[in-house]
Amino acid sequence: MSLDALIKKIEQQLQFAPAIGYKVKLDLGDDGIIFIDGTEKPAQFFDSDQGEADTTLITSIDVFQAIASGTKDPNMAVMMGKMKVEGSTGVALKLAALLED
Repeated sequence: MSLDALIKKIEQQLQFAPAIGYKVKLDLGDDGIIFIDGTEKPAQFFDSDQGEADTTLITSIDVFQAIASGTKDPNMAVMMGKMKVEGSTGVALKLAALLED
């Protein structure tokens, strides 16, 4: 899945979700960055770094795609070292819960 396709998928999943109230950066390594400004309603999505984020998730595009599709548990991804969280773990869990709905 391309970065643009992943952004569209996340956008669709969060379109009607309540605002998360935080800025989250998804660092997908060589595949790029997705910056989610969850302080806006609806959330704003960017395919580039937009500055400071409250939480940064570092993983591969394949792992995050699996999390967004519900086939991988984000908690297990962190425990297995497939995803790292910099900043608030609570914000990361809030985002994961919204993606699972």
